[in-house]
Amino acid sequence: MKIKLISSLLLRIAAAVILFQTLYFKFTAQPESVELFTELGVEPWGRIGTGVIELVASILLLIPTTIFIGALLGVALMGGAILSHLTVIGIQSQGDGGQLFMLAIMVLVCCSIILLLHKQQGVLLFNKVFKKSIAI
Repeated sequence: MKIKLISSLLLRIAAAVILFQTLYFKFTAQPESVELFTELGVEPWGRIGTGVIELVASILLLIPTTIFIGALLGVALMGGAILSHLTVIGIQSQGDGGQLFMLAIMVLVCCSIILLLHKQQGVLLFNKVFKKSIAI
């Protein structure tokens, strides 16, 4: 049990730190970020929107009662990022040697493991959401 808690904490911190770190580039309209989202055809709303969702995911990963939701958002975001790299941007972006691509994979792996570690929280959330929707 203690190993699960420590593993979860380390994975959540790793994912949140990576997500937080990229926010600087998105929210300050750094040329690299603007160019990347321009290439995707979603500048500026895609850059800012992605940044907001990444910020929310980062915070949710660090709050014990919302870990599952944060990890789910992280998986969805990084799935989109990886797909964008594979189909439009390329693995290397602006001569970064594939660093952005690797960071997306790292966050995806961390969040996927977090989902597995906190699947009970996901089951409870699922039951709560669907019990309310059935009652309506």
